[in-house]
Order: sequence, then C-alpha cells, then structure tokens
Amino acid sequence: MTKATARHILVETEDECLKLKQEIEGGADFADLAAQHSKCPSGQQGGDLGEFAPGAMVPEFDKVVFSADIGTVQGPVETQFGYHLLEVTSRED
Repeated sequence: MTKATARHILVETEDECLKLKQEIEGGADFADLAAQHSKCPSGQQGGDLGEFAPGAMVPEFDKVVFSADIGTVQGPVETQFGYHLLEVTSRED
C-alpha cells in the first residue's frame, strides 16, 4: 500500500504562504518557520504530519503528496483550512 510522510505550514493567506516559501528557498529552516507561523498544531513538531495513506488527508493534499518530488517545497496549496506549503519527506509505493 502506498504511504507517505510529509510536513506542512498552514497560514491564512496566499501572500503569507508565498513569503514563507521565499524564505525557505533563501535558506530558512522549514521546521523553524512551521513552529513560528503554522496555524496547525503540527507546527510545534516542525510541521510533521507523520505517515499516512491516500485518502487520510483532504484531496488537495493527496494530489500533491502522492505526486510531488520528495524534498521539494510545494505550494501554496489551498484547502478549506487555508494555504499550505507542503514537503514530502518520504513515500513508499
């Protein structure tokens, strides 16, 4: 069964999401930014969502997590919760 691990940062606006993505691309630490800015409780664990299978997260998440390159920050991804930066940390098919 396909499984993945990922981390994310959840914010309220697309602009905030883009700003954080630029900071990460400039060398800022994903986990530190998640702890400082994420509206999700997972932010306190550096945005770590643990391991999950397809269907465990909202469809917008699954689409990215089960297709994106591992270790590359994706986003902004809009869901009903807000705007996310996502990074797939591992995936098994």
